[in-house]
Amino acid sequence: MRGLLKLSRAIDGLNALVGKWVIWLILGSTVISALNAIVRKAFNTSSNAYLEVQWYLFAAAFLLASGYTLLQGEHVKIDVVSSRLSKRKQIWIDIIGFLFFLTPMCLVILWFGIPFFLQGFRSGEMSSNAGGLVRWPVYLMMPIGFVLLLLQGLSELVKRIAFLRGLIPDPTVKVVAKTPEEELAEEIRRQAERAAKA
Repeated sequence: MRGLLKLSRAIDGLNALVGKWVIWLILGSTVISALNAIVRKAFNTSSNAYLEVQWYLFAAAFLLASGYTLLQGEHVKIDVVSSRLSKRKQIWIDIIGFLFFLTPMCLVILWFGIPFFLQGFRSGEMSSNAGGLVRWPVYLMMPIGFVLLLLQGLSELVKRIAFLRGLIPDPTVKVVAKTPEEELAEEIRRQAERAAKA
């Protein structure tokens, strides 16, 4: 179990790193959208490539961050029933969900998604829109995103089993980090206290 927990921490670290950087794809999509609107209004010209890049970036952000979303416990859950159950029963529901729903769904999507990407890559498939882009980069996001989600599901499964064995604290408890604003407010308060003592 110790080796599995080490693997779980590595997977968590990978998805945390991906989640930290994927936010820049949203910013990139927003900037491209704004520039496209400005160019279209100011110069009365545009290209479908701008629209497709926005779509590619948003799709990449959504797919690549799916594992990070699961890591943070921000995925969609129905807590109406499970919140009334004991913690052990909630953990068992998670385990059943990871084993019989998340894992098979990821495997099916990978089964169909990898050949879909490979076919688009080999053929050099292009968008049918005028000025459109090559399609395989966005097709690649599907297998990468679902591999990250599958790995995070494995990590969460290991953590739930370790919790039931009493090896780790409750993995479903969210550790709420302080926001930069809260850290700044605390630092200002400390400085004010030091100044008052001096």
